[in-house]
Amino acid sequence: MPEQDRKDDGFEVADAEEVRRESERDARTSRSAAAARIAQQATWVDLQVRQAMERGDFDDLPGQGKPIEGLGVEHDPDWWVKKLVERENIAVLPPALALRKEDAELEARLDRITAETELRRELDDFNKRVVEARRQLQGGPPVVTPTRDVDAEVVAWRERRTARIEAQRAARAAADEAAPRRPWWRRVTGR
Repeated sequence: MPEQDRKDDGFEVADAEEVRRESERDARTSRSAAAARIAQQATWVDLQVRQAMERGDFDDLPGQGKPIEGLGVEHDPDWWVKKLVERENIAVLPPALALRKEDAELEARLDRITAETELRRELDDFNKRVVEARRQLQGGPPVVTPTRDVDAEVVAWRERRTARIEAQRAARAAADEAAPRRPWWRRVTGR
């Protein structure tokens, strides 16, 4: 029977140890312990800010001495959309105005294209969108943007491209003439 008493005593000791650990865990995770950690963290943050101010990390920040933008204005639930449109320079225009804007910028966009097939595809797409906008009678200004003659635009594109290439060649030739010439033996050896 004494062995039985020892086992019971062992279990009782283990249970008591477990109860003690549970009470310690409660003490560590109680609300007052959390509040103490938050208070210490706030103190640490205040210390970091104070030290940064002493080092001068906050001197000469942009916007210093200026009022905070949007302070005292009613809350606008779409503020983030407006900021996105402003930051990304997004323009939401009626189709007629969008086509006018695209027509004004079309030559510059066409000049960046290097292949004639791509140029023709771009012009065909533009013309299709102009015709489609004329067919749809939506509100807004009328569509007055003309379609582009593809063959005439290709000829003009070739002329502009040839003129650019000739200008680049002339600039290169002028730069080569202005540069001092090295003797042939230094050009060959690379010295």
